[in-house]
Amino acid sequence: MGDGAVDAQCRPRVPRPREGNVTAVRDIRRKVRRAQTIVPFGVGGIIDLRGESFVAADIRSWAANAEQVDAPRLAAKLRVQGLRSAPVIPSGKAAFATRIGPVYVRFPKWLFCPQCRDMHLWSPDHEVRDKQPACGRCPGKSQLAPMRFIQVCRAGHMADIDWKKWAHSKGEGHTQRNCQVRRLRFIATPESSGLEALRVVCTVCRAGRSLAGVSQKNILKQIGSECPGTHPWQSENDEADPCEETPQAVQRGASNVYFPITHSAIDIPAPAGSSEDDELTQRVVNHPLWPQFKTAEGSPMFDILKNALANLCEVPEDFVDTLRRRYADEAAAIPPTVEEDDDLSIDEWAAFSAPESVAGSKTFSVRRTHLGVRPEDPGSLQELASGISAVVVADRVREVRALEGFSRYEPSSGDGDEGEGGRVVSVNTKARAEWLPAMETYGEGIFVAVDEARLSAWERLTPVRDWTRRIERNLDASFKADRLRGKSGPDLLPRFVMLHTLAHHFIRQLSYDSGYNAASLRERVYARSHAPGSQLPPQAGVFIYTAAGDAEGTLGGLVRQGQSPHLAETLIRLLESAQWCSQDPLCADSTGRSLANLNRAACHACTLLPETCCEIENSLLDRTLLIGDGEVPGFFRGVLQAALEESAGAVDPA
Repeated sequence: MGDGAVDAQCRPRVPRPREGNVTAVRDIRRKVRRAQTIVPFGVGGIIDLRGESFVAADIRSWAANAEQVDAPRLAAKLRVQGLRSAPVIPSGKAAFATRIGPVYVRFPKWLFCPQCRDMHLWSPDHEVRDKQPACGRCPGKSQLAPMRFIQVCRAGHMADIDWKKWAHSKGEGHTQRNCQVRRLRFIATPESSGLEALRVVCTVCRAGRSLAGVSQKNILKQIGSECPGTHPWQSENDEADPCEETPQAVQRGASNVYFPITHSAIDIPAPAGSSEDDELTQRVVNHPLWPQFKTAEGSPMFDILKNALANLCEVPEDFVDTLRRRYADEAAAIPPTVEEDDDLSIDEWAAFSAPESVAGSKTFSVRRTHLGVRPEDPGSLQELASGISAVVVADRVREVRALEGFSRYEPSSGDGDEGEGGRVVSVNTKARAEWLPAMETYGEGIFVAVDEARLSAWERLTPVRDWTRRIERNLDASFKADRLRGKSGPDLLPRFVMLHTLAHHFIRQLSYDSGYNAASLRERVYARSHAPGSQLPPQAGVFIYTAAGDAEGTLGGLVRQGQSPHLAETLIRLLESAQWCSQDPLCADSTGRSLANLNRAACHACTLLPETCCEIENSLLDRTLLIGDGEVPGFFRGVLQAALEESAGAVDPA
């Protein structure tokens, strides 16, 4: 499935969905890429198009012909029945006849004319199909522009600022304080600069107030504004949620307006010899009803689910029952201290670290290769080879990304409603989401595993443990702790920070060597810690793969760089470039950088990447654990020392 354009139906309001007509007639035709319907213009995200502003409505507005995305592992983890993606616009004349895309609602509704500066509270009655909002008073019908500021709250609600209250909040005298007409004008005065030069003025009573201080915390509460408890796509018939959060004024394009919560999984086939190896077995266990059936014994739904699985998978009921008992016996044999296998990285690590046990398929084709280091090669290459245990090139991989929800004003601290951070808003704001928006991409990649024995010995060094403990203390105090622990595991291991930093420098170097744009590459770090007593194998590796949804994702550049002799040269160069940063010594000597001090020696000049590349938002990075300094020995310090000695010998043979 490609990343083609989807039909974005932009209109002022989503009607109450009804059977057979979940998407109403659009007013303005727009197109967005399929990947953009997940991030950054997924449910709740704001998109600017040709001077207009829209927000993506929830999945109740999606067309009924949204395409199914097959990703049973990801769907089971997110506890939904399935995943769907926005359909691509058909080519030819059908592209003009169909209306198939998700709905994008006009927001904010307060608009102003750039010429006469009159403000208009836009309503659905003013909409004209395929026409942009225009001022009816000015000659030439100037296009109306959206107001720059909106209001959001930690509960995830978003609405227009009550500009009438704002204009009259500093009114003087009885006439201004009790003005009922309240026709507004958005004036820019040349006498001042910044927000002080912008004023909202009532043309009737002449009350007005500048935008100076509009972004101050609790400023809207001071003028008597409250959160309406609604989302812009809700119709007038939808009941508002009671909300006691204080609304905050933010710029429409600010980064804290929208924090999407996404999940991704690499599509891997079942390992040979496992209980899912049988074709009929795999058909049953991959069905969305299987997770419910496994836990339904003793309930009235048990026989109904068994019959449904048998009919839908075309297998006997006895086969389904036998399969359930076999899985129950396997689960009972696992020690109770072992964590539940809800971490998708466990299966992915097994598939990459032992690719010979995984048969090639249309969605997952991998080959084991090597660095190509020979006995006569320099010592730096020998040292590098001793620290790398496996190299795998993926000729073809399939990744599925799903959007679970979003938060506003502050990133969510987890999946709950309480505690620090904003509340997670589901992609279905009125009922439990039975499916989630998703998209799939095909690409290629390089997997590099680090020698476990050397890594474990390095992690036991006292300076390494103490250094990582300081980072972990910052992690425990951060509002991002729950989400980051989902990637790092219950304990932050030195290997996670080191390998995550290696992945970032790997991407930066590959962007030079392979020709890929850095933003088209993504990382997956396999360094998760497990619960005490777990019998799961330790992880120590990184996977760098293409994330583009078009042809750029399968050009073969990464596969070539992952083979001998290119990979060893790339790794040596990235380690050498990691030694210095244009911000040194400030960067190298840092004891806490970025949000919540979750980074050490890592900044935009040396390590950070576009956020589409990183799976944990450019957090938990430190060049010190990668290359070392005077206090902490880096894991690859020996490689660099050997490379420096070789360089010195080449300059001065004597």
